[in-house]
Amino acid sequence: MWPRIGELRALSLGTPGEMRARLNALVLAEVKAATAGLIGEYAEEGEELERAGERLALVDDHDALVGVVEVTGVEVVRFADVPWDFARAEGEGDRSIEEWRAGHATYWARVGTPVTDDTQVVCIRFRLVSTEGGTAT
Repeated sequence: MWPRIGELRALSLGTPGEMRARLNALVLAEVKAATAGLIGEYAEEGEELERAGERLALVDDHDALVGVVEVTGVEVVRFADVPWDFARAEGEGDRSIEEWRAGHATYWARVGTPVTDDTQVVCIRFRLVSTEGGTAT
């Protein structure tokens, strides 16, 4: 199971270190409003998919709370079918869906889970509702 902070499931973006710090900063700046995961990770961890309205604890490398996001939508699609509007909502600077796919394929291969066009991707959209220091705008 994934870590919990109180009753909230933790949302730990990317890999620890510089990547997680950069992604968290994008969320806190309200630039990043989506993230993608692999359906296989949920099965391995015995976790259910997020659901619209669920709040998640955005955490740093030490599982400390940095903010709270509210899930606004969840969709499971083939890697090849992830839409550009979703990729753009991830806010990571990709200039095309092809660039997004290449970057994500490289990332998942690097962390030990190569993907194909048919790999099932969990596309989660969210909005920032609060930061560690108070309420978001």
